[in-house]
Amino acid sequence: VQLQASGGGLVQAGGSLRLSCGVSGFNLRYFAIGWFRQAPGNKREGVSCSSSDGNTYYADSVKGRFTISRDNAKNTVYLQMNSLKPEDTAVYYCATEQRILCTSRWYNPSYDYWGQGTLVTVSS
Repeated sequence: VQLQASGGGLVQAGGSLRLSCGVSGFNLRYFAIGWFRQAPGNKREGVSCSSSDGNTYYADSVKGRFTISRDNAKNTVYLQMNSLKPEDTAVYYCATEQRILCTSRWYNPSYDYWGQGTLVTVSS
């Protein structure tokens, strides 16, 4: 099982970025994927989760600004981030517990498999 996050970079406040999470070693179609982030000095926190049934979940801090989506044929999950704020600056990770659905505690960073992370920096 491997996950690889990409798409991070430097963007001005109010700008947009799209992160990608490519997965291998399992069929994305049947599993939930979570996005997390960790800012310097902070704990890793849940950002969003995509269930295999199409349901999506978001942290309150990103609701209305971020959109998670998936392309099962490409084994890739995306995180479209709009209206970025300096407080969104963090290393972003994708992860899976190899569960079909996001659990009620999807935001808990106790997943089994993690990508290497991609840095998002939002300047003010």
